[in-house]
Amino acid sequence: MPEHDGSQEALTRRNYVKLGSAAVGGTLLAGCTGSGESTGEESSTDETDMQADSSHTVSMEPMGTVSFDGVPETWVPYGGDYADMGVALGQADGLLRVGNAGEYYTDIYDELPGVSVDSDILEKESLIDNGMSKELFYEMEADVHIIDPVMLKNWFDWSDGDVEEIRDGVAPFFGNMIFRWSDGWHEHRYYTLYQAFEKMAELFDEQERYEAFETLHDEYISSIQARLPPTADRPNVMLTYELSDEPSEFTPYRLIDQGTSKKQWNDLGVGDALAGTGIENLSTENRTKLDYENLLEVDPDVLLIRGHEQKTATEFRETVLAYMQDHSVASELTAVQNGRVYRGGPLRQGPIQNLLNTERAAKQLFPDEFGDVTGDNELFDRQRVADIVTGEF
Repeated sequence: MPEHDGSQEALTRRNYVKLGSAAVGGTLLAGCTGSGESTGEESSTDETDMQADSSHTVSMEPMGTVSFDGVPETWVPYGGDYADMGVALGQADGLLRVGNAGEYYTDIYDELPGVSVDSDILEKESLIDNGMSKELFYEMEADVHIIDPVMLKNWFDWSDGDVEEIRDGVAPFFGNMIFRWSDGWHEHRYYTLYQAFEKMAELFDEQERYEAFETLHDEYISSIQARLPPTADRPNVMLTYELSDEPSEFTPYRLIDQGTSKKQWNDLGVGDALAGTGIENLSTENRTKLDYENLLEVDPDVLLIRGHEQKTATEFRETVLAYMQDHSVASELTAVQNGRVYRGGPLRQGPIQNLLNTERAAKQLFPDEFGDVTGDNELFDRQRVADIVTGEF
C-alpha cells in the first residue's frame, strides 16, 4: 500500500492516548488480552497514565482504554451491527461509510418515523471493495473506526504497523467482532449485543438513549417469551447460509455459538438441530459445507437459510422454497414438506434490527401465536423506537 509523506504527528486529526502498558505493544494487536470468555471484566489499565487534558475516555477489548479529546462526531463501522447501534444512538449524521455496506440492511428504518440513513453513504465504495486500503482511511478522516483491529490482521493481512499507523495518524479503533464466537484468532473478550451497544453509548456519550433502548428491549423480549409454548413443544432449528436461489450446499451455523447474529433464536429458546452431530460452527478455520444428504440425516423441523435478506418473505418462498419443493432430495426434508423453510436473518444485527428480526423469527417459528410471517402483525411499537432514536424519550 502507498505510504504517506509527513510525520505521524502532523497527520493526527484527533489526539488521543492509549492507557496502560497492555494497550501499547503488539501483544494487544495479536489478540492476547483475554481468555475469549465473556466474563464481564475489562483488561486492567494504569489510570495514572491518563493525560490530564483527556476529556472522554472509553474502554473495550481488544483496544483497552482509549481517551479522546472530545466525543467523536464522525465514525466508520465495519458492519451493520455497529452501524445500527450508532443510528440507534442518534449518530446517523456522523456516519461516513460502512466497511461492508452489502451486509447492512436498512429497510427497518422505513418503518420508523424520522429515522433514516443517507443513501449516498450506503452507495459509497465499501472498505472491503477497496481492499481495506489505508489510503481510504486517510481520505475519510474519521474521528473513530468501529472496527476490531485483530480482525483487520486476520482477515485483511494488516500488520501491527498498519494498525498503529492508522490509529496514530488518523483516529483510534474501537470495536470487537461479535457476530460469531467461533474464530480461533479471537482470543480477546466477546460481548453480547447489548454489552457492545452499551460500549457504543459510552463512546458517543449517549447513555440515556441506551438505557431507554435497554428498557424497551427487556420489556419486548419478556412479553414474547411469556407467550412461548413449553420447551418440549418448540421446533428444533437448523440455521445455515446459502446465497443461491437454487441451493445445493449449506454452511452450518450453530445456535450454541452465542454470537450476536443468533440472538433472536436463543431468545426464543429453540433447539439446535445440529446438537450432538459433531458439526461445528462456521469460522475462519472451519468452512464446512453440507449437501441435501447431510440435511436429511439431521432432518430439522425448521430450516433457516441466510443470504436472502433483500427478499421479502413471499419472494423467498416463491424462489428458494419452491425450488426445494421440486428437488428430488430436498423435497424429502420435513421442513420442506411442511413449508417451514425461511430466511435466516442477517449475519450482523444491531439493536433496532434485532427488534424486527425477533418479530420475524417469532412468526416463523410460532405462527399460531404471533401471526404468519407474511402478515403485517406488529409485535413492538415502531413509534416508541423512533422516539428514542430521535431523542423524544
